[in-house]
Amino acid sequence: MERPIAGRPAATSSAGVEVSVVLPAYNEERTIENTVRVTLETLESFLPADAFEVIIAEDGCDDRTPEIADEMAAEDSRVRHFHSDKRLGRGGALEHAFEAADGETLVYFDTDLATDMRHLEELVERVRSGEYDIATGSRWMPENVARRPAERGVPSRVYNGLVRFFLRSNLRDHQCGFKAFSREAFETLRYDVEDNHWFWDTEMLVRGQRSGFKISEFSVDWEPKGDTKVDLVRDVLGMGSQILRTWWQLSVRPRITRRVTMVAGLLLTVFALALMTLYIDPSEVLAVLGQTDPTLVAVAAGIYVLSWPLRGLRYRDILAELGYHEKTGFLTGTIFISQTGNLVFPARAGDAVRAYIVKARRGIPYPSGFASLAVERVFDLLTIAGMAGVVLVGLAATGGLSDIATVLATGVSGGDISVSPEDVRTVAYVAAGVGLVAIAGVLGIALSARTDGNVIRKVVGQFSSDSYVEYVVDIIEQFVSDLQAVAGNRAAFGRVGTTSVAIWSLDVVTAVIVLLALGVEMNPVVLVGVSFFAVSVGNLAKVLPLSPGGIGLYEIAFTVFMAALAPISPAMALAAAVLDHAVKNAVTVIGGIASMLLLNVSLTTAVEESADITDRERELAESDT
Repeated sequence: MERPIAGRPAATSSAGVEVSVVLPAYNEERTIENTVRVTLETLESFLPADAFEVIIAEDGCDDRTPEIADEMAAEDSRVRHFHSDKRLGRGGALEHAFEAADGETLVYFDTDLATDMRHLEELVERVRSGEYDIATGSRWMPENVARRPAERGVPSRVYNGLVRFFLRSNLRDHQCGFKAFSREAFETLRYDVEDNHWFWDTEMLVRGQRSGFKISEFSVDWEPKGDTKVDLVRDVLGMGSQILRTWWQLSVRPRITRRVTMVAGLLLTVFALALMTLYIDPSEVLAVLGQTDPTLVAVAAGIYVLSWPLRGLRYRDILAELGYHEKTGFLTGTIFISQTGNLVFPARAGDAVRAYIVKARRGIPYPSGFASLAVERVFDLLTIAGMAGVVLVGLAATGGLSDIATVLATGVSGGDISVSPEDVRTVAYVAAGVGLVAIAGVLGIALSARTDGNVIRKVVGQFSSDSYVEYVVDIIEQFVSDLQAVAGNRAAFGRVGTTSVAIWSLDVVTAVIVLLALGVEMNPVVLVGVSFFAVSVGNLAKVLPLSPGGIGLYEIAFTVFMAALAPISPAMALAAAVLDHAVKNAVTVIGGIASMLLLNVSLTTAVEESADITDRERELAESDT
């Protein structure tokens, strides 16, 4: 909760104030008093005594900074103290202080006084005179490059280079903590700037250039003071993502039209089908299809279609445990679209599509969207690993483990088909590792749901002590708490688990029907048991995102273990793997296209609408205050 600025009643305005200098302060008890006094003396050297004010924007400090700021505000009416009980972030603290400031020229600089204060008059006058709307000091002008240690200079140059490249900025230094804004520029830009921490001033400069404001960048003498606050968590998770987010909003989204969206959706689908040909020989697929029973292939596709409403039902139950109640049909379509994306992009990039859609269309926060998807993935892996484990026990009882040991040592070969022992072992290791991780993850989440210890904050804190950690930790904690909400509820765990078993049983039945369509004849019990194991290991193996849609690892795993455990040739096993995966991918792509048309969404429109929702949420938050 914020309290009024010390030194003056909240509703009072000082008509004579022309320049407002804001000092962003977080735990600055050792330096803040000297910084304020130097600032006052410097301002007095070129401005009338009543023409300026100094605002200490104290951002939820936990040291003596608030007390010192109060004392200084009580001693000098030109000093004001803006206090916040909670962290607003560097940008948030500046924005709130500027909003409360009385001056038409708004200035801020870092409290460590790294920039030589002899430049303050030049900074202020460039904006106060009306010549420029924004002024910023620069450490990277050709005539005066600051001497910086490599650990600070190299990241700074890389960062500024990325901003210039992606955001088309013509400035050399976007983060020098020495800037001034006209009141008009600030009021115009503040509602478009979304970041509230370290990227805030960069975004102000970039959006200011795009809006046509006159910006002056001038060389300053700068000397680093104290320890750097640059750290891995802030730079990697914060600054990089903010550059990409701003690039999308400024350079990509304005060019998106309905026609572009429809073309992009069509190209995505065509690209998905084209990529399949890179990993699967089209002539071989055609040869296999020519020898199959088309009726049984259609039956297999129909059975696989039945698993999709179950996926939507399971996702509905997961979201319900997180407090979001949605219709099964909408969620089924959303899953179709995201899984179509997964066929195109490696590293499961299509999963992000689902989070975008549920955020844009249903207002479900991104952390909850990703957490719900993670819950689904965990149950998938747990179910698949469980099925493989059950069949493995059965194989041990019937002597089938010796066949697995043989194929791990010698590989599989027959006719034109050959899979090396190394590839076989890679598949087995990946499958076993993923299965163990899935089981361990569920157990860990379930156990942590019964404890009150804040393990996440302690672990992340080991990598950084910067204030941005609080923001990152809050997101991770919400993510894990959502996982715990399902894993810690026995009834929900049972419902989601039962649905998962049904989904993957239908997946196996699809593979069985495909084998029958190829004319495979064997004992039904052996056929079902081997199919459960081959499908389970194949899906565990493809979790490692080495290729789009996991194409490749699934076929290898299915072929190896089907050929090893069933009385069929390697060529027949590969044909079954190819056809099984092709049927499932075809259903996914067709369902994805239909869902895009019915829901009128795609990745691009989802991102565009999510930005609109963000704007509405901000407006609602401001109206509430």
